[in-house]
Amino acid sequence: MLSVKELTHEFDGQVLFKDVNLDFKEGNCYGIIGANGAGKSTLLKFLSGQREPTKGEIFLDKNARMSVLEQDHFKFDEYYVTDVVIMGNPRLYEIMKEKDELYNKPDFSEADGERAAELEGEFAELDGWEAETEVLQLLNGLGVDKEFHYTQMKNLNGRDKVKVLLAKALFGKPSIILLDEPTNHLDIDAIAWLEEFIIDFPGTVLVVSHDRHFLNAVCTHTVDIDYNKVKMYAGNYDFWYESSQLMNQLIKNQNKKKEEKIRQLEEFIRRFSANKSKSKQATSRKKILDNIQLEEMPASSRKYPFVNFVQDREVGKDVLEVRDLTVTIDGVKVLNNVSFYINRLDKIALVGDNEAGQTALFKVLNEELTPDSGFIKWGVSTSRSYFPKDNTAFFEGNDMNLVEWLRQYSKDQTESFLRGFLGRMLFSGDDVYKKVNVLSGGEKVRCMLSRMMMKEANVIMLDQPTNHLDLESITAVNNGIVDFKGTVLFSSHDHQFIETIANRIIEIKEDGTIVDKLMTYDEYIEYKQANK
Repeated sequence: MLSVKELTHEFDGQVLFKDVNLDFKEGNCYGIIGANGAGKSTLLKFLSGQREPTKGEIFLDKNARMSVLEQDHFKFDEYYVTDVVIMGNPRLYEIMKEKDELYNKPDFSEADGERAAELEGEFAELDGWEAETEVLQLLNGLGVDKEFHYTQMKNLNGRDKVKVLLAKALFGKPSIILLDEPTNHLDIDAIAWLEEFIIDFPGTVLVVSHDRHFLNAVCTHTVDIDYNKVKMYAGNYDFWYESSQLMNQLIKNQNKKKEEKIRQLEEFIRRFSANKSKSKQATSRKKILDNIQLEEMPASSRKYPFVNFVQDREVGKDVLEVRDLTVTIDGVKVLNNVSFYINRLDKIALVGDNEAGQTALFKVLNEELTPDSGFIKWGVSTSRSYFPKDNTAFFEGNDMNLVEWLRQYSKDQTESFLRGFLGRMLFSGDDVYKKVNVLSGGEKVRCMLSRMMMKEANVIMLDQPTNHLDLESITAVNNGIVDFKGTVLFSSHDHQFIETIANRIIEIKEDGTIVDKLMTYDEYIEYKQANK
């Protein structure tokens, strides 16, 4: 259905990938993965014809229709929602417009009638009579309220615009769907609906995503961009990840055995080369040594930061009491008479669409925001560290370099320690002297995580820590929090992140009240479904 032959692309003199050969087949979903900058989105643009590669060809079945998730959320602001969705099938939309123009002509001629008949025939072939029903099914499935179905796009918030553009990509039974980060800004229910849609979709889907749970749920194959190559593997993201880790370990172990053999041979040669009685043995061993070649590990673009939270002391039995907490922001009550206790072994995920309430709670707990009423009481043995959703204040207008910035939070003030720590957080060489006010979003997140680790707190609070991170960094943060022996309170949109860390779920509802359940995230989703 869709094939890539000898695809090569260079950018600014650097080879992004070389001699790529891939076949994408009907009925499969392909997850495209790779480090930031590896070329995931670029590959999608080549496949969709939005960009031209340096070399190679892309073959698309002549009867196939490709649909692409739009990235410009303001492109269709002047159009009505239902029309935007129908634009997902451009030919059907053109027919509908031409039909309307013909039937609205005051001087409708015989020729117009013949043209209208042709259009009606093609309209029926393209399932035009079912188009509106399909549009409403897509919008309802993705959670766009009915009141917005027949309004202009400019009247929708950002989250709903994303849903409409996603509905546009899914509309009209395309043969191939290309999706770049389709779960961004989607709620739990919308993501679950999209997963089911893709699983049941009979055509071909290619998807770029940082959502590991989503990739695991929908993907039959993984397309890995690394070492300037693009390779396809059967299986979802977890299968690829576990296989790649195992292969790396096998290669390392194999090299370790070879290195040991080389060391023994070198020692033998050194000791016995001058010994005439053993010179023949030494010569034979030198030949063996010359023939042993270590299997070189390519300089992979995959880099995992070192995320390791340790606590200066164990927290006591009493961690936190929150009593009758109410917070109003811009006239909206985001927390409404909230009460709960946090225990020593709790790892709590704050979930729900009320993100303003989540952030307000974090700020109250960090004593950055004064509540309207109620109180909080931390245990005397607690030490806290906080990762804010908005880290602008830590970097904007700051002329420090990375070493100077991190020194503010470090007990060890030596440059060698600070450079070593930054190196483990993927700031190597002269990168450590970059000014912090020019860092990317992902680099700032790694700085803030470094700051937290330096504090060695026994209670860590993280408000959306996975924003701006690639899959490798998300995995590192995920594993670091799982291994942490202290108490955790966090929020995230990443399903797998929440499921693998949290043993307790607190949902902050739109009215500011909470639902507090001692269970995993998947159990909580089942609980919600059962109590709808």
